[in-house]
Amino acid sequence: MASSPAVLMRLVASAYAVAEKAGTIVRKVLQSGELGIVEKTGADDLQTLADRLAQKSICASLSKSFPKVTIIGEEELPDESVEEDLIENGHSSLILQKSCPDQYASLKEEELVVWVDPLDGTKEYTEGLLDHVTVLIGIAYRGTAIAGVISQPFYNYQIGAGAPLGRTLWGVLGLGAFGFQLQEVPDGKRIITTTRSHSNKLVTDTVQAMEPHDVIRVGGAGNKIIQLVEGKASAYVFASPGCKKWDTCAPEAILHAVGGKLTDIHGNAFRYDANVKHMNSAGVLATLRDHQYYISRVPQAVLQALPAE
Repeated sequence: MASSPAVLMRLVASAYAVAEKAGTIVRKVLQSGELGIVEKTGADDLQTLADRLAQKSICASLSKSFPKVTIIGEEELPDESVEEDLIENGHSSLILQKSCPDQYASLKEEELVVWVDPLDGTKEYTEGLLDHVTVLIGIAYRGTAIAGVISQPFYNYQIGAGAPLGRTLWGVLGLGAFGFQLQEVPDGKRIITTTRSHSNKLVTDTVQAMEPHDVIRVGGAGNKIIQLVEGKASAYVFASPGCKKWDTCAPEAILHAVGGKLTDIHGNAFRYDANVKHMNSAGVLATLRDHQYYISRVPQAVLQALPAE
């Protein structure tokens, strides 16, 4: 008889189903027209009913199946009972059929930390820019992002009736990433993807220093990493505090699983231990290829303004 799947693969398989359930919740709230918007720290930092319900669903579902895993979610929510219809007990059987990389085969629940952004791109969600929206579930071991799930609840929404709505990408270091077609930007093209709603002089100076042929401004960290792996952009540049660990953990794992790189703007790796500070205060720089070129172009004044952690 085959041995039971490794804890990591069971967690990823559950996270896949849980992220899809969260995507369904996010779509239902939008359809209801009652978004329940509140400002957290200002007009550019919003929370909706979809954020709250999706996080309750993700955290309660994963806690129920994996009680010893540490789960850290973006939204600060009161401790309260979770409605049964928010719990997702399912998993992706396709993921369970994959072999766990040897280095992670014997990991225990208590060694894993899960970082959750229940709705990445909330501002865009409230403005109807639905293709920017993702659900992010990242898994870390000893401070390193080793697996991730990114669900796009509104993928294909502009195509209209008949097209399957939504898709989910996932990846594990040492195994690869799945749910999309890996593509690179045409040779020699430098296309930068950067923030749509959180720009400032540091961000624009850094983008210009890269000498881009084109600049795309979109919402959501998950969305920008998808642009990198699908060949729509060659670098994601955000030279500013603002991104948090739950924004970068899942995207970093998927990007690294296909040979890309995500660091701060100094080129330093992020740590995802349970006790780290949540803010990525030295910005984010992510690439599928040629990471060192982009790191080398960051202006000295920007490096000084954003000291390494």
